[in-house]
Amino acid sequence: MNVLLIYPEFPETFWSFKHALKFLGKRAAQPPLGLMTVAALLPGSWNKRLVDTNVERLRERDLKWADVAMLSGMHIQRESLLAIEEQCRARGLRTVVGGPIASSLSAEELKADHVVIGEAEDLIAGLARDLERGTAKAVYQAAERPEMSTSPLPELSLIKMKRYSTMTVQYSRGCPFNCEFCDIIEIYGRRPRTKAVAQVLRELDQLWAAGWRDSVFIVDDNFIGNKVRAKQLLTALAVWRKENGDGFPFITEASLNLADDAELMQMMKDAGFQSVFLGIETPDESGLVACNKLQNTRRSLLESVATIQGYGMQVVHPGLRHGQGRHLRPHG
Repeated sequence: MNVLLIYPEFPETFWSFKHALKFLGKRAAQPPLGLMTVAALLPGSWNKRLVDTNVERLRERDLKWADVAMLSGMHIQRESLLAIEEQCRARGLRTVVGGPIASSLSAEELKADHVVIGEAEDLIAGLARDLERGTAKAVYQAAERPEMSTSPLPELSLIKMKRYSTMTVQYSRGCPFNCEFCDIIEIYGRRPRTKAVAQVLRELDQLWAAGWRDSVFIVDDNFIGNKVRAKQLLTALAVWRKENGDGFPFITEASLNLADDAELMQMMKDAGFQSVFLGIETPDESGLVACNKLQNTRRSLLESVATIQGYGMQVVHPGLRHGQGRHLRPHG
């Protein structure tokens, strides 16, 4: 089969970085890692194309070529996703929609022929078989959250790498905290699941072999959700960087309790982490209590930020990091 993987456009928000990217000569911040991973899960005999509408136009010839279109996105991309679906329907092209938006909107609202709810690793083989046979169901829903060991190397060859300002790697899914507004714990759960260290190093080797030398965003919603596992990875990253001429500058996201662990911060510095997004949301303690972000009431926000900065990491703390913020961040 010919499968066309399509990533919808982000509207103009702070997170689209429309004006900042022009200074870098780039068209988007990060590639659609979710679709690149789905592509790797599809049968090797299928022909695959990926169109990220944030960096290129969706062309008529791509739609004519395809037997099925697979779309993934976040809630903020809803308008673009629905417009692309309309284009597909007008040409009689079947559509499959997955990603975080499939957990945010009902199947009826998504208007796709087939909807995939939940993580894809355990679903794709069955979906692909049913598509080939013409017996695909309207809805596929993951029965459980898969272990990260089942996640393959993303299909890096499908993207136009030079059009992005950073590349992306996912190490873990899930977060141990229970913030009321956060969709991460609803989608990925509160038990952080991690890839094996060797898996992550293979992804970095793939990026290095492809010629990438700029920043790599480890897109976990809480990189330190499992501190023991994070330290294991950081030890290996420090070695990998030495073996590869200082490797990549790393960016990630973490919770404020990072500031409590001097060993962890030093390990991040040694591994080449230059920037970290922190979930601060508000300095108003009553607001933190109201949204059940109690972990931020147990420490001084200013002192925590200063401590992390002291280890050479830029602290970025937009008001919407989790929940709505996740729908805005362009990593797919």
